[in-house]
Amino acid sequence: MNENNNVLGVHPSSRGFGWALFESAVSPFDWGTVEVRNRKEGAIMARFKHLLKRHKPAVLALEQFEGEPARRSPRIAKLAMRMAATARKRNIAVAILTRADIDLAFGGTGAKTRDEIAAFVARNVNALRDRLPKPRKVWDSEHPSRALFDAAACALTWYAQNS
Repeated sequence: MNENNNVLGVHPSSRGFGWALFESAVSPFDWGTVEVRNRKEGAIMARFKHLLKRHKPAVLALEQFEGEPARRSPRIAKLAMRMAATARKRNIAVAILTRADIDLAFGGTGAKTRDEIAAFVARNVNALRDRLPKPRKVWDSEHPSRALFDAAACALTWYAQNS
């Protein structure tokens, strides 16, 4: 295990991934989104490895990416599996969180949908407040910063389960 207790939430997306590093459930340390043109997996993984090297988190928190009821494309599931394997090789604990885990962690807040959870995170994590995208219309593609809020929700779920 690493010398710190930082939790890195990561959410792979069709464009790259969002990430949020927390020192505690109320203390985000750093965050961002990674977008890679042409969705090149090698370039995405290089950015992910750089993030691990730079921050050396103790835990990587990811939403479930394979099996039922996960609804991830095969490409995203494969990317998430590579991220988890890379973290494990670096002796970083990996927490795979089901959608039910995330719903339970935020259930007491009244937030049920991904948009409601993202809004809750934005209201309660001041540093992320200005990054919250508007709710998506059915015909719109997902805003890149949306993955940031899904990543933060994974990290916060880990803290809810382990506090």
